[in-house]
Amino acid sequence: MKSYLAQKVAAALETLKYDGGVRLTFEKPRLEAHGDITTNVALLLARSLGKNPRTVAQEIVSAMTIDPEDVAAVEVAGPGFINFRFTERFFTHQLATILREGSEFGRSTIGGGKKTQVEFVSANPTGPLSVGHGRQAAIGDTIASLLQWTGHDVTREYYYNNAGRQMRLLAESTYARYRQLFDASYPFPEDGYQGDYITDIAQHLKAERGESLLVSETEETIRLCQTVAERILFDGIKKVLARMSVVFDVFYNEDSLYTSGKIQEVISELRAKGLAYDKDGAVWLRATALGLEQDRVMLKSTGEPTYRLPDIAYHREKFRRGFELVVDIFGADHIATIPDVLAGVKALGYDAENVKVVIHQFVTLFRDGQQVKMSKRSANFVTLDELIDEVGPDAVRFFFLMRSVSSHLEFDLNLAKEQSEKNPVYYVQYAHARIASILRFAESEGLPQPAADADASRLKLDLLKQPEEIELVKLLLDFPETIQSAGLSFEPQRLTSYLHDIATAFHKFYHEHRVVTQERELSMARLALCLASKIVLANGCKILGITAPDRM
Repeated sequence: MKSYLAQKVAAALETLKYDGGVRLTFEKPRLEAHGDITTNVALLLARSLGKNPRTVAQEIVSAMTIDPEDVAAVEVAGPGFINFRFTERFFTHQLATILREGSEFGRSTIGGGKKTQVEFVSANPTGPLSVGHGRQAAIGDTIASLLQWTGHDVTREYYYNNAGRQMRLLAESTYARYRQLFDASYPFPEDGYQGDYITDIAQHLKAERGESLLVSETEETIRLCQTVAERILFDGIKKVLARMSVVFDVFYNEDSLYTSGKIQEVISELRAKGLAYDKDGAVWLRATALGLEQDRVMLKSTGEPTYRLPDIAYHREKFRRGFELVVDIFGADHIATIPDVLAGVKALGYDAENVKVVIHQFVTLFRDGQQVKMSKRSANFVTLDELIDEVGPDAVRFFFLMRSVSSHLEFDLNLAKEQSEKNPVYYVQYAHARIASILRFAESEGLPQPAADADASRLKLDLLKQPEEIELVKLLLDFPETIQSAGLSFEPQRLTSYLHDIATAFHKFYHEHRVVTQERELSMARLALCLASKIVLANGCKILGITAPDRM
């Protein structure tokens, strides 16, 4: 509708010699009685023209050339809105476009090939991924897919650190569990990593090294324990992410920022700009000069950096690597750190507006109405692997995505496993499977699947006139715009809600109208509607990273 009207209204404005530098936009009215789509272009032009907005609107309508077979009514409403109501024929004929584009339907080029990096998960290899990491994985991967579908050149990146105090503690915990395999009385670090996964690593170490490490806790032994633990844990992280169909293009190691001298480069550059100074033996960022309330320590007096320094350096590298848009997916625990990092990015001469930060809230698991808090494997949290084992990867991804990222997510384990219309992912997938079943039945009755290259007249799409048919068609045609709005706003829940609406509209249509009837032409038109619905559901599921089964 928007692309059709954009040409018609633009031509009318050119005829009237009305420009005014306004941006031509169309929106769906909140009330169905106001038509299918509306524009406020007359209100935007009125001031520069010195005319009443309703007068301008009427002039635009009079100058438009509209095919009555496409647009049933055009009216000026309210203070000067122009409302359009399209014909049933216009909508039903668009089904041929969906069939023709098939698996590509919904893609656009509005991203213009912009080089985009989406960074997400980025957990250090000190333990298995939690369900919180899982939500971030689903959000980040789906946002990356949405941006790809809107024409962005996307790189998925995982940023991690395999150095520092946490990794040292991991190594010491691993070594202690290894020693305990031979002597149960060997002391375990007071703040060591708990959970069976440390024992699993220790047993692997024993199988690989035997008793060769039964020596004093030397630095060489600790380094070896860290290397083995890191390798095993990172392999585990990659495997569980793969179970969710999440695959990264780049793994970027924070430690490389130090070994390559980039951390020192950032300090030197900030000093040169007068934005770094020494105080009490520490190096400070002059954040007050960048609009923040107080200056921040970048390098402690001990020589240890705060989180700000490597994060600023890392974002500097993102821009130096040519990324034009940077999307960071963080948990709510990062919210306080973001202004400092963005201030540092700005201080180094980069446009912080090109860094988009998506903050997601935490996940709480419930079973039988009771909160699930801990697992044996990790000791203090439920692992992502365990969650996938219980409800399956499709339910995990869909449930993580079906609420706004800014909302706390209560994950109902019972609902996620239920095979009924109450389970949203089952409901969407069942709609796809039901359509596949209808198409198979039709073929057995001598009705072939509508051809992708068939035009509207050959498919007899004008026969689709029932309210449930038109409602479903209209919804299907919203798919490209839904992808764009979900991608550009970084709100993947818009797509899960949309697919649920499609499933609801399809089930309503199917309940009210038999697809395979005695009338062959009507049957073929309804089969075209079914196939178009199947295409949209499949494409949407692909973006969400879940399967679209043909049988359930």
